[in-house]
Amino acid sequence: MSRDDGAPFEPVEGIVYSVSNGIATIRLNRPEVKNALTFEVADAWADLIEGARHDDDVRCVVVTGTGRAFCGGGDLDRLAGTRPPIETWRRLDEHMHRVARALDRFPKPVIAAVNGDAFAAGMDMALMCDIRFAAASARFCEGYVLAGLVPGDGGCYFLPRLVGLGRAMELLLTGEMIGAAEAERIGLVNRVYADGDLMAATYAVAARLVDRPPVVVEAIKRLTLASARSDLATSLDLASSQMAVVRSTGESAAAFAQFTEDRRRRRAARGPQAGLQTGPANGGSR
Repeated sequence: MSRDDGAPFEPVEGIVYSVSNGIATIRLNRPEVKNALTFEVADAWADLIEGARHDDDVRCVVVTGTGRAFCGGGDLDRLAGTRPPIETWRRLDEHMHRVARALDRFPKPVIAAVNGDAFAAGMDMALMCDIRFAAASARFCEGYVLAGLVPGDGGCYFLPRLVGLGRAMELLLTGEMIGAAEAERIGLVNRVYADGDLMAATYAVAARLVDRPPVVVEAIKRLTLASARSDLATSLDLASSQMAVVRSTGESAAAFAQFTEDRRRRRAARGPQAGLQTGPANGGSR
């Protein structure tokens, strides 16, 4: 595959990419250091997302890690020492933040399959995804404060939008570690699966997304994200525009025709009495 600027993508140690049946998998692959992020890995991640954006063979992306961790955060060996402020800013802006910007403009669904620890930048990377599934053994921690650092990869933006301002403040300011069950309870992850079932469950959902009309999926994602950042009037106006565009496509027409035909067949199979109900709503007995 090629990068967004047309240059060929060069494989980078620490990240693996594959595409099968419409699903691209990005796997962080430095298990010996809990898949810690380096600037090179972050750049590769952003390049892969940009490439998948223009690849018609990709309809959904799954992000996961190798071994017992999803991502343990940034590579602390690379962060050691002091640097001029402008260098710190540039290193984040030109490398780590590329992932957040690439995902923000990526129109296709992205699922994080959190197979283990997701700490600091690793947790932030999971928060950037559209859907998060977690293994039962997964743990989450915005531990920047424990290392004397400020959340530098979008945690202060994404976390309050998922769990609310108060709970986000607690996690960010204390560096508290929570397990998968608590993460699901507060809305940080969508679902929790047994460790051995996580990837099969994730790919099953990804396959369902691949099966949906891509132009419709992309429009719904775009509308949902824009609505979360706008007022009701703007959201409704955008919904009207998206509906008009989508209804003009062959994908939408084919899906609508199939939906109505399936409904007709279900009604025919149930027989003429299928629509009749008894109960208080239509005068039936209580």
